[in-house]
Amino acid sequence: MSTQEKLQQMLEKTKVIKAAGGEKRVAKQHESGKLTARERINLLLDQDSFVEMDRFVEHRCVNFGQEKKYLPGDGVVTGYGTINGRLVFVFAQDFTVEGGSLGEMHSNKIVKVQQMALKMGAPIIGMNDSGGARIQEATDALAGFGRMFMQNTKSSGVIPQISAIMGPSAGGAVYSPALTDFIYMVKGTSKMFITGPEVVKSVTGEEVTQEALGGAITHNTKSGVADFATENDQDCLQQIRYLLSFLPNNSEEEPPVYASTDPVERMDASLNTIVPDDSNRPYDMYEVIKSIVDNGEYYEPHKTYATNIITCFARMEGKTIGIIANQPRIMAGCLDINASDKAARFIRFCDAFNIPLLNIVDVPGFLPGTNQEYGWHYPSRCQDAFRLLRSNGTKDYLSN
Repeated sequence: MSTQEKLQQMLEKTKVIKAAGGEKRVAKQHESGKLTARERINLLLDQDSFVEMDRFVEHRCVNFGQEKKYLPGDGVVTGYGTINGRLVFVFAQDFTVEGGSLGEMHSNKIVKVQQMALKMGAPIIGMNDSGGARIQEATDALAGFGRMFMQNTKSSGVIPQISAIMGPSAGGAVYSPALTDFIYMVKGTSKMFITGPEVVKSVTGEEVTQEALGGAITHNTKSGVADFATENDQDCLQQIRYLLSFLPNNSEEEPPVYASTDPVERMDASLNTIVPDDSNRPYDMYEVIKSIVDNGEYYEPHKTYATNIITCFARMEGKTIGIIANQPRIMAGCLDINASDKAARFIRFCDAFNIPLLNIVDVPGFLPGTNQEYGWHYPSRCQDAFRLLRSNGTKDYLSN
């Protein structure tokens, strides 16, 4: 075969790969209100900045008739590009190809960009839209999840890790996003759960819908697993771009600084009256935050979870800060377990990525009651354990 023929063959194969699962499946993806993997990447990154990696990778499974299937890109698109001129690494699962299911080569592609992001000290963004593990590949698929989790833990506190749940995400597919720094969900199309409604019903007898079990509103208001609930794919991707404007590339760098049009000497007379003389009267802490940050602009993770405390990013003199503030309008601003965990997680993130903290305090204390006394749990201690295991080894942690 001549060089020209090989080039032509490569171009034809590229055309097939970029067509993803084919016209019918792409049309079905659009009908369900979702973009395709490549459309998502193109919207997220700066125009024409995407460089695809491992485009021609194929699965090698020969069980259950898989050897007869051609899966373009093995159901995931990976690579790197820029957001506002800054390097980022991305992967987007392709639901039009075998339901975006994760197999051996699929996971290898993701692990490769995770490793490269860590090596280059650049943020990584994963767009998840997957039916979970590819059962035909059995333990090879499950081992792929394990390799991804390992990279998540290695990157924790070193580079920003952002997950966008943009379709179904069940079983092993939700564990990796849960290990990342921020999770975005899309109202109506995102689903996250360890087991689906049918399994829940068969085991516990409880009947629950997918939306109630693992929808965007559920995880943004009840579980606190997700940080942001967005209106659609486009809104989700634009919000990720905005979040990155507050964050550094890695733990060794400072967050970006922007020119500020908000005068340093600006006075705000409303601050004299926002806090009432009567300590029993509530007021809105958001009004305080708006009055002191640049242009009254802030960005709030966990906006609808543990609303008795506020955590948000903002800027002062163009520099990123993190804000933790009690909210007197909710439960008089009392702390409880959920609010404490929410604040602690935000503090850890800001500490890891060189973001100064502003703490605005108006709190009567910790919420009393048996629910709070009995409800103490372990997420903070577990995270400390993981850090010690990474740095000192299992023996050192157990000895503590």
